[in-house]
Amino acid sequence: MELPARYVVIFIIALIVSAALTPLMRRAALRFQVLDHPSNEVKTHSEPVPYLGGMAVWLSFIITLIVLRLTTHFPTGTLRSLRGVFIGSVVIIIIGILDDLHIRGLHYVIKLIMQVAAACILLLFDIRIKFIHNIYISIILTVIWVVGITNAFNLIDIMDGLCSSVAFVASFGFLIISLPTTMLYVNFSSLVLMGACLGFMPYNMSKRYRIFLGDTGSLFIGFVLSALALGTSFTTVNRVSVFAPILVLGIPIYETLLLIFHRIKKGKSPFMGSKDHFALRMEKLGLPRKTIVGLATITAFFLSGVSFVSTRIPSIPAIGLYILVGVLFIFVSLWLGKVEVD
Repeated sequence: MELPARYVVIFIIALIVSAALTPLMRRAALRFQVLDHPSNEVKTHSEPVPYLGGMAVWLSFIITLIVLRLTTHFPTGTLRSLRGVFIGSVVIIIIGILDDLHIRGLHYVIKLIMQVAAACILLLFDIRIKFIHNIYISIILTVIWVVGITNAFNLIDIMDGLCSSVAFVASFGFLIISLPTTMLYVNFSSLVLMGACLGFMPYNMSKRYRIFLGDTGSLFIGFVLSALALGTSFTTVNRVSVFAPILVLGIPIYETLLLIFHRIKKGKSPFMGSKDHFALRMEKLGLPRKTIVGLATITAFFLSGVSFVSTRIPSIPAIGLYILVGVLFIFVSLWLGKVEVD
């Protein structure tokens, strides 16, 4: 089978497996009472909702990659990278499950240590920032990047369809950027994650069959995308395009910075929950949730498109694009900063 056809097939497999597993995980969550209760003011739903949607996404990702492994002859190095993502994701899934089950004693420091361990697993498989030649600085920044992006997707999982939609678009962004390269693990993983997220989304946004990703899903998605950002070259035309992943993942990164700023401004710990999320601020302005998710998705496509273009043009125009995006985010921040939240 030709490579383009294989891409289509694995995307469809991931989508079908995810769509089939999600209702099963919902039944299991209801059966064993793995539910997200609206137990504090940060929760925006009014009744308990099943978790374990993230397990469906993860299992879809793993099952599809196993099928891919059994039916494809990989170039040297591809399988090694996929193993690194797989093993690291297991550690992340354990964190998420423990959190979703509300295991007592799971302090955020313990979660942080486990996330650092997952990032170190990627390092063992040589998945790291390559454009920095000092190995020690590269390792430190890689760990910060992986842990930061992993948690950033956990932060945007505040509204039905938001996290999975942004993840779908970000995966697409890394796919179109990496396609000219030989880093097949990025291409395959992007497509599989796209299919897994798309198969989950209809249930997440359904009133009758509603299910959440939970920390299991949002942390896993963030971890995989942080690894994909490290797996391809962004510098074939200009040097500044090494910052392209920041654009592709611009929404979760922006959400993280926005929350940290407003929480510190209010004298709160950045690790404590609050309603300062950009999506909740937009809702406060009167926008319907589906409109907010739609705008976030369109913005994610715009940022991925800008990121793609920035890797294909000379340095000066690329810098101009980054500045333009930065100015737009400043204006959005000033607009949202006027919204008072509880």
